[in-house]
Order: sequence, then C-alpha cells, then structure tokens
Amino acid sequence: MFDENFKKRWQKLSLIEQLANIGSEIYRVKMWQGKDERLFENSIIRALDLFNLTLSDPKNKGRLKEVARAKELFLDAVYNEAKEYKTTLDDLDKYFYQFALLTRINTTAD
Repeated sequence: MFDENFKKRWQKLSLIEQLANIGSEIYRVKMWQGKDERLFENSIIRALDLFNLTLSDPKNKGRLKEVARAKELFLDAVYNEAKEYKTTLDDLDKYFYQFALLTRINTTAD
C-alpha cells in the first residue's frame, strides 16, 4: 500500500495521467507473466493499488464506472485466464496505452 504523500501526489494527477500509470503497471504484469512469479505478483498488487487510489480519488467521482470495469477485466485476465470476459492482458495493455500517448501529447503541448 502507498503512503499518504504518494496518495496526495496521485490525487494531483489528472484521470488520464492516473490511467496511464495504471497502464504502465499492467504492462509490467504482462511482461513478467510466466517469467518471474515474484515480480508478476508485485506488479499485480501495484496495479490493484493504483486502481483503488483512482477509484477513491474524490475528483473522479461520477466518472468511475469505466475504471471499475477495467479493474474487473484486469482481475479476470490475471486470475481467471480471461474466462468470463475474454479480455486479455494484451487487450488491456492496448487500451491503457492510449492514455499514455494522450499524456505524452498533453505534456509536449505545454
């Protein structure tokens, strides 16, 4: 779990930036799957913690249905082999990558 300073910094990020960071962790999950169990599990835990921070961020209230669904899809992909929703870690990586691109575009535009 993250400390209060991290939580405060997280809440200063836009929803797009938060989703881009979640996507980075999902990428790590995908990369470590089947290669290093400890790093794989640690990446899962960090991704879930970031999902939870995003879901509890007051500024995101009213915009959380898609985030909650993405978390559900992530859990199904990791722990249920995508049996329920048929969404894979590759699918989620592609979805979240769009937020990383948008964050990068917004950063370079400033």
